[in-house]
Amino acid sequence: MRFVDIIEKKRDGKPLSTEEIQFFITNYTNGTIPDYQVSALLMVIYFQGMTSKECADLTQAMMLSGDTVDLSSIKGIKVDKHSTGGVGDTTTLVLAPLVAALGVPVAKMSGRGLGHTGGTTDKFESIPGFKIELDKQDFINQVNQKGVAVIGQSGNLTPADKKLYSLRDVTGSVNSIPLIASSIMSKKLAAGADAIVLDVKTGDGALMKDMADSEKLAHEMVNIGNQIGRRTMAIISDMSQPLGFAIGNALEIKEAIDTLKGQGPADLTELVLTLGSQMVVLANKAKTLDEAREKLQTAIKDGQAITKFKTMIAAQGGDSSIVDHPEKLANAPYQIELPALQSGYVAKIVADQIGIAAMQLGAGRATKEDIIDPAVGIVLHKKVGDKVTKGESLLTIHANTDKLEVIKQKLYDNIIIGDSAKQPQLIYKVITE
Repeated sequence: MRFVDIIEKKRDGKPLSTEEIQFFITNYTNGTIPDYQVSALLMVIYFQGMTSKECADLTQAMMLSGDTVDLSSIKGIKVDKHSTGGVGDTTTLVLAPLVAALGVPVAKMSGRGLGHTGGTTDKFESIPGFKIELDKQDFINQVNQKGVAVIGQSGNLTPADKKLYSLRDVTGSVNSIPLIASSIMSKKLAAGADAIVLDVKTGDGALMKDMADSEKLAHEMVNIGNQIGRRTMAIISDMSQPLGFAIGNALEIKEAIDTLKGQGPADLTELVLTLGSQMVVLANKAKTLDEAREKLQTAIKDGQAITKFKTMIAAQGGDSSIVDHPEKLANAPYQIELPALQSGYVAKIVADQIGIAAMQLGAGRATKEDIIDPAVGIVLHKKVGDKVTKGESLLTIHANTDKLEVIKQKLYDNIIIGDSAKQPQLIYKVITE
């Protein structure tokens, strides 16, 4: 088999066979096929697309290119959750202990963040002492004994995806729905879950800015999961403005604690209940979504959820007293209010630009080498649709300097106040096929 023939076949719009895709992934992973040829194929895929079968074959080949995690020794149906990311996306911090409180085993691998704020692992590491690295057996033992563990991704999980993503990043082929779907799903499937719930974001702060593209991506990932034999479903949720109020690592831990105690932001709480209900049904812990939601709400009200969070933190070496004393988390030396310059209604909060402002404060990484400051970030006081009076605080900046003129101007430029405003819809669609 010659790789140039595979490039030409795809160039001519013909679907690649399972064997051709396996040949591609195997030989690119081991270094036999050069970058310049793979770059050509990626660009052809960008323009020609892939069939659902090709996407499933590509995902499976990438999944099997390195280590896979065997979770069969963990009792029960393991349900994983993945978000395509956004600004203030605190859902995993809340969902993991919440659904675990209902007996759903949560064995989750998460990554570090490159962008607005840290990834889930960075956020957990803002808890003093919390260990994100556990060996496989300790990981499995913790889930069996405590019901929940969240750890960093294995170094050799889906090496083909790592190589391909680095190449896509420098060849203009990142925004290909088949390649995005295969990349995400290869990691989720390699992590060993029995079922997967996907939160596909849409809007300014999302990977997919356009609703139609978000829907295509959701369908593609659900098809891949179901074809490979894992029950998979997705929701499409709004990321035109940040989720919740907090944007930053320790700040989001505080917000997760509030939400698990039933005192969190309305949008974060609703999204968590929607995603959690799907996870609980997929794990056979409730027959209907309504029953699952009721159980989740009860777990918050009676303290089961926050107790499970404490248990998880302590099991991974963290200081669980931060749940009752969040002031023990890192605090920024400067907390500066941003007053509204006029009265009216918040008409728009441009999510990605607010996220960039948080990154510039030190809450995220512009490059892999950047060090995150867990204390810094932004806490919103107003969301889209809220009334605001001139001089009233729009948000609080948590910073390690008081020289913030550039960041303040960025925030003012991207929080639009008008004469009227409408709250955006939070959840657009549920996709099961």
